[in-house]
Amino acid sequence: MSEFQTVNHDVLVIGAGGAGLRAAIEAAARGVKVGVVCKSLLGKAHTVMAEGGMAAAMANVDDRDSWRVHFADTMRGGQYLNNWRMAELHAKEAPERVRELEKWGALFDRTKDGRILQRNFGGHRYPRLAHVGDRTGLEMIRTLQDHGIHQGIQVHMELTVVSLLKDGERVCGAFAYWPPSVRGILVTEGVRGEGGVLRNREGKRFMFDNIPDNYKSQTADNEEEGWRYTQGDKDARRPPELLTRDHVARMIVREVKEGRGSPHGGVYLDISWIKDRIPNAAEHIKKKLPSMYHQFKQLANIDITKEPMEIGPTTHYVMGGIRVDGDTQMSTVPGLFACGECAAGLHGANRLGGNSLSDLLVFGKRAGEFAAEFARTKGDVTLDDAEIDAGVKYALAPFERGAAAEGAYQVQDALQSTMQDLVGIVRAQHEMEQALVELEALKQRAEKVGVPGNREYNPGWHTALDLRNLMIVSEAVARSALARKESRGGHFRDDYPEKDPAFATFNHVVRRGAKDEMELARETIPPLPAELAAIIEEMK
Repeated sequence: MSEFQTVNHDVLVIGAGGAGLRAAIEAAARGVKVGVVCKSLLGKAHTVMAEGGMAAAMANVDDRDSWRVHFADTMRGGQYLNNWRMAELHAKEAPERVRELEKWGALFDRTKDGRILQRNFGGHRYPRLAHVGDRTGLEMIRTLQDHGIHQGIQVHMELTVVSLLKDGERVCGAFAYWPPSVRGILVTEGVRGEGGVLRNREGKRFMFDNIPDNYKSQTADNEEEGWRYTQGDKDARRPPELLTRDHVARMIVREVKEGRGSPHGGVYLDISWIKDRIPNAAEHIKKKLPSMYHQFKQLANIDITKEPMEIGPTTHYVMGGIRVDGDTQMSTVPGLFACGECAAGLHGANRLGGNSLSDLLVFGKRAGEFAAEFARTKGDVTLDDAEIDAGVKYALAPFERGAAAEGAYQVQDALQSTMQDLVGIVRAQHEMEQALVELEALKQRAEKVGVPGNREYNPGWHTALDLRNLMIVSEAVARSALARKESRGGHFRDDYPEKDPAFATFNHVVRRGAKDEMELARETIPPLPAELAAIIEEMK
């Protein structure tokens, strides 16, 4: 058997994004020994791609905001499939988590009187996103990293977890190996928050054509009112470009399908038009959106202060994930806590922009707090050598099959095509049924892939090991989407284009069956307490 190193911690945090770092900081503050495993170098987590800001009802720009409004906005955006307890805690605790980050050194943009500046964002009734230009995620990671390294946390960089280890039914550790780094590019929703508009190839602002009934009372029906909203007019309603992301994505797809899309199959996002409204518009754009300006200038030779960007919808967010207790973030598996994007509950059927970064802080803190308590009170654990041996065997199997076997990249590419084409933004029963058939065949191929070479920086090896998880997530998405015979939030079906009240009372839960098959069940959403139901009714 290959050699491996064993490292002991009271709390092991897998992932060094915003949620993982905040959890590690909190656990360390509670006096336990904490380790953090991250795939790349510390500071390079995907959190840096969340650019627009973190949502918290601090009421620095509009004094009508409160946790009650934020709670109602989050529930409405999630189409009421949210874990209401998590939505309540998030709305109440986000302001303090933002102020805490400021105390640790985060340099937020400021109002004229020196308070943290907050900007408009899709689905939020009032300006709510505390931000650092369009680099908020980067500033969050920088601040948490700088604070965390002084807390006695041990960081294990460039490691990827292959499997979790258990002592009976309790998670007691993880088996990991060395991986490559990752990278990506994203256009922030902050462009729309600063006044950016969406136009089709005819130059028309198409978002005015289809405003959902439940947002009509809060959405401008003309360009003039929408512009006044972005400039802070409290009597104006928000422009339709600031509707929720699921709706914006569907409207973009509609324009493309009906022949009004841009040359590359998208639409145009235009912030340059504000030069007709304000003086020194170019400098204003560069100040508010510095990363977007440099990104488009360097990578596409487009000056966003002078011309529109060609954009299209991409992967938004995994609204589902590991089921957790709303207060403690403990999963249904003892000893396993989850927070951030890997955890389910807060966002329901659709996440509002900006809620992700404050989600990381609020529930990262809670996960770290209760994981430390669990470690202190539950005693020592025993590792099963057979589980470790199985992890080593699984990790090295692609080398045994070698270069003669099919490559991992071919299977990954086929999987991406299947999910994009058959389980994409717009879904239908016959396509998802076809996807499940194709996924079954892809699973068989994934189990047989091989890689040449050795373990030193071998991206093909890492892709081969990723395939198992990619297959599980893809199948879970496809089966859940097939079972939900309605359209709600980020889930839209051509064959069931309307919401069905019968589907508003439960979420789908996926489990592993006795024969390793995937089982799907309905879990009823607990009824809202009377005081929270009253808040939602009041905010309609």
